[in-house]
Amino acid sequence: MIGLPGLRARKVVPQRTPGELDAMAAAGALVASALRAVRQAARPGVSTGDLDAIAESVIRDGGGIPSFLGYHGFPASICSSVNARVVHGIPSADEILAAGDLVSIDCGAILDDWHGDSAVTFGIGALIDADEALSEATRSSMESGIAAMVPGNRLTDVSHAIEAGTHAAEARDGRKYGIVAGYGGHGIGRSMHMDPFLPNEGAPGRGPYLAAGSVLAIEPMLTLGTTKTVVLEDEWTVVTADGTRAAHWEHTVAATDDGPRILTL
Repeated sequence: MIGLPGLRARKVVPQRTPGELDAMAAAGALVASALRAVRQAARPGVSTGDLDAIAESVIRDGGGIPSFLGYHGFPASICSSVNARVVHGIPSADEILAAGDLVSIDCGAILDDWHGDSAVTFGIGALIDADEALSEATRSSMESGIAAMVPGNRLTDVSHAIEAGTHAAEARDGRKYGIVAGYGGHGIGRSMHMDPFLPNEGAPGRGPYLAAGSVLAIEPMLTLGTTKTVVLEDEWTVVTADGTRAAHWEHTVAATDDGPRILTL
C-alpha cells in the first residue's frame, strides 16, 4: 500500500497501487469508449434503448462487463436521463430523442474485476443557451473537484471545490444553479459504489484524507432550478421536483504524487 508521510495513523480514502490504478484506467478507458460511441450515435429519431445497446456492445467487445446491468435490479447498461431527469433514467425503445433534448448518460464497466464509472451531458443538435450553460457549469464544477484530488487534502475539500466551481459558474453565467441534494460521488475500486460518499457541497477540511492512490468518482449534478428531486414509480428515475432541466458529469479520479489522474479518459 502506498502511504502518505504523516498520515499513516489517520483515516484515508482507500488507496490503490500504481498497477491497480493502471487496471482501473483500462476499465475507465472502456467506459470512455462506450460513452463516445453513444454520443456519436445520439441524434433525433434514435431511442435511448438504441444507445443502451451500443454501450453494452462496446463494453463487451472490449472484454468488459456492463457494471450497471443487473445492479440491484437495474435493467440496462447505461443510465439515460433526458431533460428534467437527473440520474438513473432507464433506457427504452419507446423513448425517442428529439432535437433540443438535453441528455445525460452515465456508464460503468468492469474489466479484470476493476470498475470504471463516468457520465457526460450533451445536446441533441443545438441547445438553447441556458441548457448549454448548465452542462458547461456542471462540467467545470467537476473539473474544480478533480483539481482538489491531491494528497493531503480531505474528502470535503473536494466537495467544497465542486461547490465553489458551481458558484464561479453562476457568477460567470449570471444565473443560479441548483446543486442536487442528497446525491454525490463515491469511492470506487473492485466495487462500483464504495465508501466514502462524496457530497457535492459543504465546508472544507472534514472527512478522511486523500493519499497517493486514493480514488473517488466525482459527479456533480446541477439543475436550472430546484435542488429537490422526486423518484418516479419505476423506483429508479430521479427527476427535478420543479420540472427544470438537469445535467450530470462524472469522472473516476485518483490522487497521485504527480497530481490528479483521471482514470476514465
